[in-house]
Amino acid sequence: MRSAPTILHLDMDAFFAAAEQAAKPSLRGKPVIVGGLGPRGVVATASYEARRFGVHSAMPMAQARRLAPNAAYLVPRFAFYRSISEQVMELLRALSPLVEPLSLDEAFVDLEATGAVDAAAARAAGERLRADILAVTGLTGSVGLAGSKMLAKIGSERAKPDGLALIEPGTERELLGPLSVRILPGVGPATGEHLRRAGMTACADLVEAGEDELVRLLGRAHGTALFRMALGQDDRPVVAERDTKSVSVEDTFDVDLHDRVGIRVEVERLAERCTARLRASGHSGRTIVLKVRRYDFSTLTRSETLRGPTDDPSVVREAAGRLLESVDTTGGVRLLGVGVSGLADYTQEDLFAQAAVEEATDRDPGADPPPAPGS
Repeated sequence: MRSAPTILHLDMDAFFAAAEQAAKPSLRGKPVIVGGLGPRGVVATASYEARRFGVHSAMPMAQARRLAPNAAYLVPRFAFYRSISEQVMELLRALSPLVEPLSLDEAFVDLEATGAVDAAAARAAGERLRADILAVTGLTGSVGLAGSKMLAKIGSERAKPDGLALIEPGTERELLGPLSVRILPGVGPATGEHLRRAGMTACADLVEAGEDELVRLLGRAHGTALFRMALGQDDRPVVAERDTKSVSVEDTFDVDLHDRVGIRVEVERLAERCTARLRASGHSGRTIVLKVRRYDFSTLTRSETLRGPTDDPSVVREAAGRLLESVDTTGGVRLLGVGVSGLADYTQEDLFAQAAVEEATDRDPGADPPPAPGS
C-alpha cells in the first residue's frame, strides 16, 4: 500500500452510448442502448437516461426493450469506439509513462512516475485529465485516486458519473467495512454465494472471521488474498504492457444452426475474421481453438497445436475445420468461436503443415501425446 493516493483509475461514463450521443445530436438527453439486437442479444452499454428505466449492461436485450420500449437501440460500432479510446489512451500516456489499459474505456495510471507524491498533486492531475478528455472527445470520465489499484477502482465507481473520488490512505478499512464482499477482486457469484452461506456478506464480516477461517472455506491462496483485500491491502503494481495471450472471435446465432455444411461455413468465416484480427495485432500463434456451444448450453472446446506459429488464414481455417469434425452438433449449435493462442511475433511458413492435434477438453490426462511427424 502506498502512503499517497498516486494510483489513478479512469472509467469512461457509459462509453459506447455516450460516444453515440456525442456523434448524433438527436440522441443527446435520450435513452440510448447499445448491444446485440437479435433475440439473444445483450446490452453492452446503456446511457444514464436508459438506466433510469432499470436497463443495465449484460441484461438480455429483450428485457431492455420491455423496460424502455422508446429508447434508441443501436448495434455497436467498435472501430468508432476504438478511435475514441486511442485518443483517451494518448492523454493518459501524456500524463504518465505507466498506463495499464483494461479495456477500451478503462485504465490504471501510476502518478508516481509523474512526480506526484501527495494528495493535492494527485487530485490536480486527475482533474486535469478529466478536463482534457472532455475537451478532446466531448465525453466524460470518472476518476478514482487511492494508494492501491483496488481502492482506485472503487473510487471511480463511487465518483460516477463525471466525478472524481480520492480515497486517503489509512481510511481503506473504514470505507470497505460496510461494502458487499462482491466489490472485492476475485469474488464472483459463486464465491459470493459461498461466503453468504457462511454468514459473510460485507467486507467487515471477512475481517471478523479472520484469515484462518477464510483459508478453511476457500483454500490457502484465495482465502489469504481475500483477507488482505478486505483489510484494504493491495500491492499490485500498474503494469504498462499487458501481454496479449490470445486472439479470438465468436458469434451467437439468433436461431440454432442445424445444417452441418452451414456450420462449417460459419467456422471458416470466423477463422478468416480471427486471422485478420491476429495480423492486425502484429502476432501469429501456434494453437488454434474452436468453441462450440450447443442447443442445451453445453460448451465444448477443441484445440490443435501447430509445430510453429502462423498467421495464414488458410491454415487457421483448415485447422478449425478439422477440429469441427470431432464435435457432435446433433440438436443444433447456438454459438461458434475461433481463437488463436500461444502468440508470437513471427511465423514459420515451412512448418504450417506439420500439426500435432491436442484435445483441450475431454482428453484423457493420462494419454500419451501424439507422435511427432515423421517419428
